Amino acid sequence: MPKDPDDMTTDEIRARIRKLAFADDEKLLQTFTETMRSRLPPGTGVALRGSVVTDEKYKDSRPFDADGPGTSDLDVTLIGDQVMECWDKEAFYIPKLHTKPLGDKDPGCAPYLNPLRTELQELVHRPVNFQATANIILYARDVLFDQPYYVLIEPNEKSDSKTADL
Repeated sequence: MPKDPDDMTTDEIRARIRKLAFADDEKLLQTFTETMRSRLPPGTGVALRGSVVTDEKYKDSRPFDADGPGTSDLDVTLIGDQVMECWDKEAFYIPKLHTKPLGDKDPGCAPYLNPLRTELQELVHRPVNFQATANIILYARDVLFDQPYYVLIEPNEKSDSKTADL
């Protein structure tokens, strides 16, 4: 059984993520992060959730990539009001707080973000899914539902910028 993220330092969690999803390549992880930072609306935070953090799939407790290299997806949570505006109004579980996932199954729910998502998939050679949420929802999922996350980019809700090149 993998070590629980609650018992790990942030450096240990980052090392786990790098090893599992980025072929233990820090430069690849940095490129992934910086690509999002440069293409998402200013102030958007980015967190990774799911089996890349826990090394255990939520549904069946098997390890990350149990079905072979590149088979597990990256669950990328985007944090902030501006990025949620990229989703169609019907693509929310909780209006203005928590979106449905943008992925290969529903690439049209946030069409401006889908090119970035597919570019990231090509970069890391695995599925990438985006979901946007308010910071309070991310925190609640961690505390109430034991769904830990790792922040790649801290959100800055006070950003004055209105747009970014998507």
